[in-house]
Amino acid sequence: MTKAAEATDAFATLIETIRNRREEFDRLAHVPRDVVEQMKAAGIFRAATPKMFGGDAMPPADFLRMIDLIAREDGSAAWVAAFGSANTYVAALPVETQAKIYASGPDQVFAGGLYPLKPATEIEDGYVVSGRWRFASGCKGADWIGVGITIPGTAGTDVRMAVAPAADVEIIDNWEVFGLQGTGSHDTSVTEKFYPREWTCPRGGKSDVDEPLYRYPPMVFQAQVHAVCNIGMARAALDLVRDMAAASKMMPGQATLGDRAYFRTALALGEARWQSLSGFFYETAEEAWDMVVKTGEVSDHQRNLMRLAASYAAKTGAEIVQDCFRAAGMSVIAKTHRLQQILRDAMVVMQHASLNDSTIEEVGGFLAGASKGL
Repeated sequence: MTKAAEATDAFATLIETIRNRREEFDRLAHVPRDVVEQMKAAGIFRAATPKMFGGDAMPPADFLRMIDLIAREDGSAAWVAAFGSANTYVAALPVETQAKIYASGPDQVFAGGLYPLKPATEIEDGYVVSGRWRFASGCKGADWIGVGITIPGTAGTDVRMAVAPAADVEIIDNWEVFGLQGTGSHDTSVTEKFYPREWTCPRGGKSDVDEPLYRYPPMVFQAQVHAVCNIGMARAALDLVRDMAAASKMMPGQATLGDRAYFRTALALGEARWQSLSGFFYETAEEAWDMVVKTGEVSDHQRNLMRLAASYAAKTGAEIVQDCFRAAGMSVIAKTHRLQQILRDAMVVMQHASLNDSTIEEVGGFLAGASKGL
């Protein structure tokens, strides 16, 4: 069997596992490590590992389509798998440090909650840090964990990431939310921990790895991998309500869902909106990749279009899910109905700082020539 065929089989196995265990993820408030190992086998966490370290350094649109398919089965699993892109963050570390990270293989899982930023004390060879950080999604399955620090004497916007083995960082089990419960986005903490200078880097900083993926804007990529979760969940919601079209009547004499005008309209408009948002989303990602391959950089205009496409996908994807919920009728109010979980998860995706309405406003300012945009 070829390597490509093995990866395809492993991905199909992963999808089946997620479909069968998604309720477990919610109950545990994290994706268990054995499922993370299946993600590794499917190539999720080598997708953004440099080829020089045995990784795939996959074109972003190809990786995003993988996350899209996972999100159709479970939003939390997709969110955790999305951090397979986070090695583009790690690529800002010195190449010698990255060699140590990948010494045991290319399938390394990075997690990090960088905020609120904590001041570091600078000493001769690095920094000493104490603090507690929020939203370290996937931290219970991670091999490496990053935290956010500031260096005395630098600008307030200068955010650095400090990276250490996961075993060196305390995980505070406090993730109790109404959506994306299975992401395990717990707090992390360290006390008087020493980070050598070479294990820190600017957040989203330029990489010395001479491969196209590390010239693709990392902050944009992070917005895209979160947004695509709502593309997948919106697709799942549309498919669910379509399959409900012939549902039995709630009361004698009433039409089936598929015979009702409001249901047909919601399904048709939802499909049109989904085709529109997914087309815009993937088109901007593919155009940016072509720019990177040809010129080594992405234009300001393209970068802002990518951020707009990501925020639009998150927002509109959530609206599609809400419309599906309304059109589906009383049966979906049961806590056990699949659409319940999709609705909760999709609403949380839309709240992320890289996808909320302020990003759309900033891009609008750029398009109007009134600001530098994102």
